[in-house]
Amino acid sequence: MILNIDRDKILVKLSFIQNNLDKLKELQKLSKDEFLNDFRNIYSAKYILQTTIESMIDISNHIVARNRWTKIETNKDSFEALSKNGILPKEYIDKLYLMAKFRNRIVHMYEDINDEIIFEILKKNTEDFRVFLDCIKQNI
Repeated sequence: MILNIDRDKILVKLSFIQNNLDKLKELQKLSKDEFLNDFRNIYSAKYILQTTIESMIDISNHIVARNRWTKIETNKDSFEALSKNGILPKEYIDKLYLMAKFRNRIVHMYEDINDEIIFEILKKNTEDFRVFLDCIKQNI
């Protein structure tokens, strides 16, 4: 069980992630052509992915900082600290870190993101959000 956290704050962010996963699930139902031929789908997916990743980072940083598990210099530090303290499986550290890097690309290098990559992430990588969500829920 994670101690020293603002439980209500974490629960709000977990609920936000869950709602975003439900929205992503709707976008997953689209064919590749349907998805790519409507900018609203692409922009929706980008924003939902960005804010979901940001929420994961916020939760991770909050837990690590409140418990003083390590000095946070990178997002990877937070994910590693959660793993070392039995919250996240070790094999997800790199996946979550790549997600955080992808979020940075959406925010800072948005013109370089290929829409087909967004579609592929939507179809193949949203389960990683579920793992994070479940791990945090099990430990609060």
